[in-house]
Amino acid sequence: MTESRLAPWLSASRWPTAPIRLVARLGSGHTPSRSKPEYWEHCTVPWITLADVWQLRDGRTNVITETKEMVSPLGLANSAAVKHPAGTVILSRTASVGFSAIMGRDMATSQDFATWTCGPKLEPRYLLYALRGMASDLKRVATGSTHKTIYMPDIEQLRVPLPPLKEQRRIADFLDAETSRIDRILGLRARQQSLVEEAAFRRVYDAVRGSHVEGERKESGLDWLGSIPADWRVGGVAHYFEVELGKMLNQERTQGDFLRPYLRVANVQWDRIDVTDLAMMDFPPEEQARYRIRPGDLLVNEGGSWPGRAAVWTGQISEIYYQKALHRIRARGNELTRWLYYCLVAAERLRVFQVQGNTSTMTHLTREQLRPQRFPFPDVPTQASLVAELDRAAMRDAEVKRLLSRQLALLAERRQTLITAAVTGQFDVSTASGRNVTEGVTV
Repeated sequence: MTESRLAPWLSASRWPTAPIRLVARLGSGHTPSRSKPEYWEHCTVPWITLADVWQLRDGRTNVITETKEMVSPLGLANSAAVKHPAGTVILSRTASVGFSAIMGRDMATSQDFATWTCGPKLEPRYLLYALRGMASDLKRVATGSTHKTIYMPDIEQLRVPLPPLKEQRRIADFLDAETSRIDRILGLRARQQSLVEEAAFRRVYDAVRGSHVEGERKESGLDWLGSIPADWRVGGVAHYFEVELGKMLNQERTQGDFLRPYLRVANVQWDRIDVTDLAMMDFPPEEQARYRIRPGDLLVNEGGSWPGRAAVWTGQISEIYYQKALHRIRARGNELTRWLYYCLVAAERLRVFQVQGNTSTMTHLTREQLRPQRFPFPDVPTQASLVAELDRAAMRDAEVKRLLSRQLALLAERRQTLITAAVTGQFDVSTASGRNVTEGVTV
């Protein structure tokens, strides 16, 4: 693999580049045999695995000291795993590719990581920033159909700009200070997003239980809901709505004379149905009335990674159907599916469905569980009024979150650009300031 393909940004370096393995000892890790219980007794050595990548995903953790698992000295002695010294730089190279950190103490790793123990010509903090500068390139060249991997022969070819050690330390000091400042703003923005989401949930929960409705109240009989206005009804979903699962997909149904677009679990997000990636299935005329979706139908994920996630179909496509992993909910009378949607939002957030779901293999919200699930129902005009108020608030929240997401993306991009420019010597860090990277982003 050529340097230009692996890391084209290195061509802009004002300093010569060198293979990292020539200035740092390249290593990796291993997993001691799980079939040997004695290898997993008296585990005292921190052992970095893919289960620890969550700490590194945002690029703001420079030093890792705690791990989910430990390994024993006996396990290390009887495997290819190695205890690396504190200060060793790690890079995830399988499944979650391109995440990096510095070991804060002596630690071992699984085979999913490459390691470099720096020699006298390379500062570990500088190497860490160099690896983060090439993160996007590392992900681009990773290969594999199921789990992306950067193989060790490619790891051996990785190069790093190599200014004098004193300059490396100046760069690392500069980036420590400037990225910390950016990270503080990123943290504030992320906190703002969380506060918007918390306020949105509280608004929905208060509406579903009629907190702002004056007058006498009664107990709903639902532990997660508490009391509701005295004139509100409480009833099962199936009493007010039809609940049907979609059509089962198999290989034979991916071909035929009546191929039609259909919705899958992946298409149904919270309050949004994504129609940019639709699959096709054969729906003969005798099945079309049963599985065709109408505007106003509520679609609820039966399984997948988020059972209970729901959205109302608004008719973006004139003819569309749905598969078995989705519940289609349609009003029997005048009850509003949009009201039921907000009930589902409150119930899912309070883990009502996760408690009741079948967890033998994967959590599912089955038809048998959803149909009798009881929710509060005010009269239809009240439903409509509360839904309209919640919809208006949701639109305001969406705009705020859009602006916050844009600022987060802009800051992350500028942070990455700053790292790349500093590591390659595009400016003199002893006189430069990174303050302009937050230009246009208010605190």
